[in-house]
Amino acid sequence: MNPIANVLIVEDDSDINSLLTNILTREGYLVRSAYSGTEGKMCIEQYDYDIMLLDLMLPGISGEELISETRKLKIMPIIVISAKTAQEDKINVLKLGADDFIVKPFDIHEVLARVEAQIRRYKEFSMPKIANSKLTYKNIVLDTEAKQVLVKDKTIVLTVMEYKILELLMSNPKKVFTRANLFKALWDDELYGDDNAVNVHMSNLRSKLAHVDSETKYIQTVWGIGFKLQE
Repeated sequence: MNPIANVLIVEDDSDINSLLTNILTREGYLVRSAYSGTEGKMCIEQYDYDIMLLDLMLPGISGEELISETRKLKIMPIIVISAKTAQEDKINVLKLGADDFIVKPFDIHEVLARVEAQIRRYKEFSMPKIANSKLTYKNIVLDTEAKQVLVKDKTIVLTVMEYKILELLMSNPKKVFTRANLFKALWDDELYGDDNAVNVHMSNLRSKLAHVDSETKYIQTVWGIGFKLQE
């Protein structure tokens, strides 16, 4: 039987690494374990994975550094699982390019739910869409078949979550999305909803659009409600 997905776990605590490995393997995932940031970086450079579960406090390369290095090479989802509980730590890793954050000690059912949701989105992102493959808005062209975004004819590199937000907004140009709407659409999950995660992904997306086209406003904040395309 083919595995559901390939998972890389980068966690230096052998007990936690083994727990995650055993649970995910039992669910049908093919798991590779790494015990340092340096080993994790080597795995990412040599192999392809569908998702990475990442601790932050690692020997060698830190988790934060590994997120930055990974984003230079891969678009796979990254879920941080860390004992760091400060809000600024969570916001920082999301800004660096992580897709989700789970605090230790974790509920294994929550981990499984989030892994499943992230992989589902990643595989949907990777599948070609032939019909109506190009969405346009102002100076943006979003190609749903190539999974490519052009702003003023320049390609911008988005994470899966940033791409999905933009695709959702461009597919519904008149609709106002609440943060709850976006979280449900992106994570297929209401139980573990987090406004800050949506805010950070939205901020990253806005920054990347503005970096190429600072003169045009693309995403409007509807105060007290949510977000929509700027008219």
